[in-house]
Amino acid sequence: MKKSYPTSAIRNVALLSHSSAGKTTISEALLHMAGVTKRQGRVEDHNTVSDFDPEEQRRGISINMTVLPFDWKGTKINLIDTPGYLDFVGDVRSALHVSDGAVIVVDAVSGVEVGTELMWDEVEARGLPRLLFVNKMDRDTARFRRTMDSLNQTFPDAKIVPVQLPIGEGESFAGFVSLVTRKAYDEKGNPREIPSEMADEVDEAIFELMESAAEGDDELIMKYLDGEELTVDEVWHGLKAMVGAGQMVPVLVGSAHSGVGLSALANAIVELLPSPEGATASASKGDETVELNADQNGPLAVYIFKTVVDPYGSTSLFRVYSGAMHGDQRLHNQRGEEERIGPLFVLRGKEQVQVDELAPGDIGALAKLSHSHTGDTLGEVAVQGQTMPSPTYSAALFPKNQSDVDKLSSTLHRIVMEDPSLTWIRREDTHQMVLAGQGDTHLDVARHRLERLGVAVDLETPRVAYKETVMGQATSRYRHKKQTGGAGQFGEVELRVEPTERGDGFDYGWEVFGGAVSQGFRPSIEKGIRQMLDGGVIAGYPVVDVRAVVTDGKEHPVDSKDIAFQIAGRNAFRDAFRNARPVLLEPIYNVSVTIPDQYLGDVMGDLNTRRGRVSGMQQVGNKSVVEAQVPESSLLRYAVELRSMTQGHGQFTMEFDHYDAVPDYIAQEIIAEAKIEHHDD
Repeated sequence: MKKSYPTSAIRNVALLSHSSAGKTTISEALLHMAGVTKRQGRVEDHNTVSDFDPEEQRRGISINMTVLPFDWKGTKINLIDTPGYLDFVGDVRSALHVSDGAVIVVDAVSGVEVGTELMWDEVEARGLPRLLFVNKMDRDTARFRRTMDSLNQTFPDAKIVPVQLPIGEGESFAGFVSLVTRKAYDEKGNPREIPSEMADEVDEAIFELMESAAEGDDELIMKYLDGEELTVDEVWHGLKAMVGAGQMVPVLVGSAHSGVGLSALANAIVELLPSPEGATASASKGDETVELNADQNGPLAVYIFKTVVDPYGSTSLFRVYSGAMHGDQRLHNQRGEEERIGPLFVLRGKEQVQVDELAPGDIGALAKLSHSHTGDTLGEVAVQGQTMPSPTYSAALFPKNQSDVDKLSSTLHRIVMEDPSLTWIRREDTHQMVLAGQGDTHLDVARHRLERLGVAVDLETPRVAYKETVMGQATSRYRHKKQTGGAGQFGEVELRVEPTERGDGFDYGWEVFGGAVSQGFRPSIEKGIRQMLDGGVIAGYPVVDVRAVVTDGKEHPVDSKDIAFQIAGRNAFRDAFRNARPVLLEPIYNVSVTIPDQYLGDVMGDLNTRRGRVSGMQQVGNKSVVEAQVPESSLLRYAVELRSMTQGHGQFTMEFDHYDAVPDYIAQEIIAEAKIEHHDD
């Protein structure tokens, strides 16, 4: 590979699909064909360039994006192999953020799957040009026409046009016909005759393709309408214009396993997908918003889109959005922190290939940055970062070894630096360390990463952050009297407990008249009451939205002291609270569930069983969006259960809204469980 490529000779391409459609095998075949590897690795043998992570090899799926640069006929293709499993959509978004185009792989046996739709939506949201590659055409039940029907039905608003037709399918798959060059090629890429039985089908497909290509350029459309034949170069030119404008999605065919069609796929990436030359990026310089172009002489902007963490340090993957990037220099990030930049290299899987310079639009890597992480920019401006999906699944972390407790926070920081779609927090209300992500597999992978970094943890369902309050008013009087032979203790407090407005917290009042209790003991009583707030009264949860008003009491001229009134205040509050119609409050979340119409009834019924209150419904394209308010306790495993209920098609977001009273029959169960737990403690 050359040391440096001009911007015009670079293609940044995300490789996307539903899980197991063959992305990793495709990337492995392309690297081998480009002469990067001496032999083609296999996922089953755990020796592929992209799936080098031990966790990927253990599970047999991609869980990280991997940059795989290779030279194809003088053009550098930065192929970014992405995870197909839906829990790892954060890496997909990071890859798309720095890509100028995408290749979406479709299994010729399975057709469009849920992951295909979700990847399409992610590409569509960014307006990126894309190619479709129908893989596994040599499998027994592969059917090209069925796959095309599936694509057209699923994406009716897209103009999906074949640029190749398969010669045979399944066991009889024997190559393809290029509709651009109007030639047929066998399994080894050698020219062959177009089968006579395909003549009519090929002519019809060429007509459709020529028409689409002509629409990409005014001169071509005039030539086409005049009945003149377009040259191969003109067809590529017209198709590139159509693809770049998002007005057409070309379809190619092949088999990654046998290598058929992979050379043509690489050619199509070079010919049809754009270089970074015309790409722009939104950035900020102080309070000013600027638009960056891939300009060699522009302000340097090096955006970090992925951090790879291992026990020995970290590696930062970046894209140069503007300016030229050199190694061995000093740069600042947008917070003004200085980084000493060491040698510059490109990553190919885990292999580091050192380079001297990277042009605007290129992708590279740096080792052991001290202050800069994923989403940061090195240079004179700050590139707008990618948006991560909101967490939908959480687990409480419990270190297996007491010695790991102190290391847990710093190690969590490292894995979140590697995967920003994970978040963690130390919850004071439940006294738990909680990790949140996209699903149970996502968090299990995070657990294994923690172990690899030296911290072993167990994952458990997190506690719900219930709170306690009262619905009524009650008064209680408590006398604390203790005689120990010397100076005694005496304090008597009468107080009233009543509710405040939701969200007002705790309020302390004083209505003692006539000096029954001295003002000096006023803070002592409050201190005793506040000791009850964190630990709760009925189930051990924090007390909120309560007013405690001291109305009377007694004191002793010798034995009354601070501790006596603390104890009297605490117990008077406890007794009054129990008599003031105490209730548990639970967090209620706004939930938005997006599903295909056929699952609407099942999801609505399920939300009812979760005590959800549906507040609205709307139609977005061919999907229904259900808005509801649902208790947190019913959402703890909803990410997994919704996926199961909808065959993976359902998605949801959740956002905290308010606290509301727990129904009495459920509250009694929670209180009973809390008593058992406290008794065990």
